[in-house]
Amino acid sequence: MDDATPPQSGAWLSVRGLRWCSGWVLWIYVLLHLLNHATGLVSLRAAEAVREGLHAVWHSLPGTGVLYGALLVHASLALLAVAQRRTWRMPVAEAVRLGCGLALPLLLAAHFAATRWVSSAWEVPTHYERVVALLWNPWGVALQLSLLTVAWVHGCMGLHFAWRARRLWQRSQPVLLAAATLLPVLAVLGVLSMGRELGAGQAPVAPAYASAQVADSAQWVKWGVRWTWGLLLALAVAVPWLLRSLQARSRGAAQIRLEYPGRSVQVPVGWSVLEASRGHGIPHLSLCGGRARCSTCRVRVRSLGTALPEPSRDERATLARVQAPADVRLACQLRPRGDVQVTPLFRERSAATEAAPGQEHEVVVLFVDLRQWSALSERQWPVDLSWVLERYFALVGSAVHDCGGVANQFIGDSIMAIFGRTSDLPTAARQALQAAARIEAQMQAWSASFAEQFGQRLDFGMGMHAGSVLLGRVGFADNTTFTAVGEVVNTASRLQEYSKVAQARLVLSAYVARLAQVDGQLGAAQAVPVRGRSEPLEVHAVSRPSEHWPPDAV
Repeated sequence: MDDATPPQSGAWLSVRGLRWCSGWVLWIYVLLHLLNHATGLVSLRAAEAVREGLHAVWHSLPGTGVLYGALLVHASLALLAVAQRRTWRMPVAEAVRLGCGLALPLLLAAHFAATRWVSSAWEVPTHYERVVALLWNPWGVALQLSLLTVAWVHGCMGLHFAWRARRLWQRSQPVLLAAATLLPVLAVLGVLSMGRELGAGQAPVAPAYASAQVADSAQWVKWGVRWTWGLLLALAVAVPWLLRSLQARSRGAAQIRLEYPGRSVQVPVGWSVLEASRGHGIPHLSLCGGRARCSTCRVRVRSLGTALPEPSRDERATLARVQAPADVRLACQLRPRGDVQVTPLFRERSAATEAAPGQEHEVVVLFVDLRQWSALSERQWPVDLSWVLERYFALVGSAVHDCGGVANQFIGDSIMAIFGRTSDLPTAARQALQAAARIEAQMQAWSASFAEQFGQRLDFGMGMHAGSVLLGRVGFADNTTFTAVGEVVNTASRLQEYSKVAQARLVLSAYVARLAQVDGQLGAAQAVPVRGRSEPLEVHAVSRPSEHWPPDAV
């Protein structure tokens, strides 16, 4: 399965829509197959009862049409994808998924011939007594294990590639990984349990109706399927390569130039920008594996209009979803006809020097800003200002750290802190409020001595909001920092600015108050316009957080 996200309305007959529908049908079939095997741990009778129910569905005329239609569509799209490839350089995970998908028909051939074929052509029953007897040998067990593993890994990797950027998927990774690992194990144990039950400790005996004629027929079908798939796969690789070679000779090897920032490469006409990047070792992020879904491979392009073909339906849908401007295209789909300038908008980070690409996460963001810094800067020596910032950063940073957060950005006289990297969102909200109360109490205690030294009152404001952000490292070369990116960060910063208007130490969104279950203490929320947001945001203004909530009691 290469794309598990439902296509947009009207796009079901696109390549992505067909791949999505067919992949889901096949994955559900494999899932039910594994569950059926696993019921063998209960008893042979229970497994047989489940098999009869599934048999009635999949062997009916509609079920057969859906199942084998999905198989033919998915296999055809796989061959098409192979034929369109110009380079075989790809990330390891993508190579594993592709290899499993291409190997699957070779492994499936024996299972199909021994079950569905002999059942339909020779009216041989396919109940578990016969199936287990056929598998009860080292080669049969190894083949079944390989088939289950390859099919399951291919399908689960397809789901992961499609959904790995989603918050719910990321939070559910431990449970999903455990379930994906446990199910095939239970299926194998179920088959072994049925074998012991049938043979009472001895190897089950193959039924007498497995005649030589039936066996020969199954062998012919098995090898016919394998040779057919192997031939189609070879043709999908060789024919396009041969046609491109002949075309290049007749036209003098037509090449186009792609100009990246700081580097230019030449590739044959017909290569996608993503293939050009991978073929020449240029890092280029693509989370979905080049399926026109994730949009992380998108590039800004400059060229004459004739060099850029019109985007496909799938590409248009993805670009519209991210509201991309007119000069942005998907590198996995764009196959320029002439020279172009391309600038990747997302950078693939090196594992040796940087963290993995950012991941979406739900957090609480707290902004703290020191007021009247410009006026103080005009009167004080730089060494005094450095001391003030050092004390201020230490005070806020220690309060954030003690409450379970991370103070990750120190910009001028502003500090941004993140809560929720290792906890759920309600806990993060309570931690952030506790930190705000501690900061306000400690800054207030510092205020008296500050006024004596610097001749002005210590003033500050805080803003707090929660929601989804992208956590990761940003920067250039070796100068990178861990941070959060997203609307939540901008809103928290704007709420900190609004604290001046509200004459309050802290302005927090009503969403954070509900998460921390303190909204009942704050009265009615006020809807205020926030720069950068299309609609007003409900907020609470808190004059003295340390008095409203004792710092250690939130």
